[in-house]
Amino acid sequence: MTTRPCPFSIPAAPDARARVLKRGTRFLEPDVYVARLGTRQAVFKDYRRYRRTPLSPLARLLVRREARILERLSGWGYAPALLGTIGGLVLGMEFIDGQVLGRDVAMTSDEVFRRLKSAIATLHAAGIAHNDLHGSNILVSGGIPRVVDFASALPMPAWLARSPLGRQLRRSDLANVVKLQSRLTGTPPSPAEAVVLAEPRWVRAIRGAWKRLYRGKA
Repeated sequence: MTTRPCPFSIPAAPDARARVLKRGTRFLEPDVYVARLGTRQAVFKDYRRYRRTPLSPLARLLVRREARILERLSGWGYAPALLGTIGGLVLGMEFIDGQVLGRDVAMTSDEVFRRLKSAIATLHAAGIAHNDLHGSNILVSGGIPRVVDFASALPMPAWLARSPLGRQLRRSDLANVVKLQSRLTGTPPSPAEAVVLAEPRWVRAIRGAWKRLYRGKA
């Protein structure tokens, strides 16, 4: 599938009118900013500082991969709309005028989480795991949760979705949502959710081995 290019251009670097949401300081982390396009605003994930570096192919891969995920989710209703890519190193998407989940208590309710859980269930049914669900990646706009930042999302073909790894990826997404709900609203997990939150033995074993390895190197 070929990802459509953006039907507009942006300057070589965000100007003073652009609102920077995040500076990329870590490995292969983009600058993220909001800029005006005519009468509307758009969000850009900009990897152009990697142009003409050995990391350029990886940055282009990240842009293309996330763009394809957003294109696949067109019509889902809970993700920003893809506007396109620019030069292979910039991803343009819809600006969502909302609040980060939990920042405004009045916009955090069990109904928001009910909608969010339903949205994640349909995301999984479409064969995609978000793989990075936390509060700052969920915006609430008009009482509707919108999920952003699909850089870590993983498309799951049927064989992967049926595997222990696929089940763990789905479990992890739901567990993150349930933990957020419990922390922000005080609503405890339901019995069914408590079962989901219980990590399988093999996951606990891997996590424990990693912690022992990390402490041994510290």
